[in-house]
Amino acid sequence: MQERQSLETQINTINGIESELVDAAELIELGEAEGDQEVVAEAEALLATLKKDLGKKQVAALLSGEADRNDAYVEVHSGAGGTESQDWASMLLRMYVRWAEQSGYKVDTLEYQDGEEAGIKSATLEVKGENAYGWLKTESGVHRLVRISPFDSNARRHTSFASVWVYPVVDDTIKIEINESDVRVDTYRASGAGGQHVNTTDSAVRLTHVPSGIVVACQNERSQHKNRATAWDMLRARLYESELKKREEAAQAEADSKTDIGWGHQIRSYVLQPYQLVKDLRTGVESTAPDDVLDGELTPFMEASLAQRAYGTTEDVDDVD
Repeated sequence: MQERQSLETQINTINGIESELVDAAELIELGEAEGDQEVVAEAEALLATLKKDLGKKQVAALLSGEADRNDAYVEVHSGAGGTESQDWASMLLRMYVRWAEQSGYKVDTLEYQDGEEAGIKSATLEVKGENAYGWLKTESGVHRLVRISPFDSNARRHTSFASVWVYPVVDDTIKIEINESDVRVDTYRASGAGGQHVNTTDSAVRLTHVPSGIVVACQNERSQHKNRATAWDMLRARLYESELKKREEAAQAEADSKTDIGWGHQIRSYVLQPYQLVKDLRTGVESTAPDDVLDGELTPFMEASLAQRAYGTTEDVDDVD
């Protein structure tokens, strides 16, 4: 019934657009025939509004995957390079938190591992809100940063890598069976922010699904029991996402980009020096304002990537003929 209701809504939307388009065309013909420029102008304004609304509906249509409406987990991992890549990973983490907050989503930090001198080794966010996974799924891959290093006393230019992995939160209607004997459970002392008691007990939990090699961790709560329950939810979500990718013909080789955080696997480059440019290597979309992008202005990149998946083109979804 839910699928039928969704299809009926889409069909009614298309029929409504077609009807408004025909009405506007007929109004223009009538105005031109009678020499009434006010009628023509009214019809042209209607067409402009219709084009804008259609652009929004195109974006909504791109978010029609099986799990697109779900909340999302976002993992950020630093690549090789020590402090440089760990600082870059923390910048990416902030970028996604800023984007989520600007988009009206709620963000919880489930796991956080401090870097050795600065930044982070890894972190996991839970982004809550409608279509969170649909938007964020395009961000999975390796992100490359080029800048003058603030950690280099000689002010040399450095290239750093960090990886992002996005998978959907599964709800109670989705049943994922896991053989507990296939899962290794490790507990450890949490690190990073979390209050004065977070580091005093082995409350953090790490689960390793041996057959797939999938690893998840949670340290958000003081209670090991709560962290364990959340980690199991994350593991089920990862296994579900893995199965989704097998059924999606347009899925990219995200597993390869996860295992090799370096050259040849990046999806986007962020250049801060000697010039300023952010370029998505999949769609060709660029921005000459990297500070804005790192402050959460990610939607144009996400829209282009969604359009490429759906239509095989990076044409702006607002460019409707």
